[in-house]
Amino acid sequence: MSPRPYNLEKRRAASEQTRGRVLEAARDLIMASSTPPSIEAVAARAGVARMTVYYQFGSKAGLLEELFDDLGGRHFQSELPGVISQAEPLDALADLIDVFFTFWSAERLVTRRIRGMAALDPDFEVTIRGRDERRRQLLRLALGRLAENYGKPSVESFDEAVDILYALTSFATFDALAGENGTGKEVTPLIKRLASVVLGMDVVSSHGR
Repeated sequence: MSPRPYNLEKRRAASEQTRGRVLEAARDLIMASSTPPSIEAVAARAGVARMTVYYQFGSKAGLLEELFDDLGGRHFQSELPGVISQAEPLDALADLIDVFFTFWSAERLVTRRIRGMAALDPDFEVTIRGRDERRRQLLRLALGRLAENYGKPSVESFDEAVDILYALTSFATFDALAGENGTGKEVTPLIKRLASVVLGMDVVSSHGR
């Protein structure tokens, strides 16, 4: 048997390990300072060459994008399938709100700083806006199921309801409402009450009934 497939797999595994170390180093540096870390600093902390970081991520913006996706991916990939597939759409929406705010709470500081960095980089800001659009599409899916089952929101108010829930579930809303030491668990009851007002239905997860 040729050793080439085995060697290829080893190289792939080593590359993934390096990628993980670089992302963890970038996260640690962002947590330690509000100043965007340099590629050199990230490489030094990860114990790799500067060109390795460029090879893996292309640029500082590319690195931050990957970090943002990595943080969200670990959380959402494990939580969303079960939430979206629920038979009761009201429960699905309530639990979707829980998922968003659990993530905002768990990754609050690094998310706040990454978003602050994006505000200084137009290209990176466009990327972050694209990631936020995924949240809008998830809400649109959840409200679409509500409309099918209950006739709410109406066709006329559907887009407006999506826009309002999109604003209510944003990181900016969480960060403002949570105060200095608040958590997602403390904020979500208010968000669900507001969502209930918007939709004219009781958005309360069956877990709390």
